This record gives sequence, C-alpha cells and structure tokens, in this order.
Amino acid sequence: MIKNELAGGVLPCARFGSNAAWLRLAVLTFNVLTAMKRTALPAELLTARPKRLRFLILNTPGKLVRHARQVVHRLTRGLSRFSNWNGALRLLPLPT
Repeated sequence: MIKNELAGGVLPCARFGSNAAWLRLAVLTFNVLTAMKRTALPAELLTARPKRLRFLILNTPGKLVRHARQVVHRLTRGLSRFSNWNGALRLLPLPT
C-alpha cells in the first residue's frame, strides 16, 4: 500500500537524503492512517484505502475566516455531511 497509494515507490529525485525523507514521510502517513482507522473510525472504514479516507474525511470543504483575532473554519455545507468527523472525534482518546 505504501508503494502504490502513498507514493512510496515514486522517488522525487536522485539524491539519497531526499528519497529517504520521502520514504519516511510515506511510512509515517501510513502509520497515522492505520492508527486513525483502528481507534477513531467506524468499523466499515477499517478496510478503506487512503483515497477513500481522503474523500470522506480529510477533504473538508470550507473557508478560513479571520475575525476578532481568531481564525474560524466555516463549513460550506451542513454538519450532517460531516457525521464521520463527529464519530471520529468521540472515539479519539483524550490526551492526559
């Protein structure tokens, strides 16, 4: 999965250090996605590929607005579209 879906097989240049960093980022991304699927997502998304997770969860359409010294993310659609986020946030362990 790392090679085909997370661009681990397509190295960016001919430099060894750059390629090593690229591969480490691909492995780190794989580990984070696996941990997120196991701890925070519903069971039907346990076998989901990274592309499906990106379209269902990670691509949240909206607009960042600065107002009163705060940055607010305004959603362009209703909250019912983001029901996956609500379930995932409830299942995440709280830091202690």
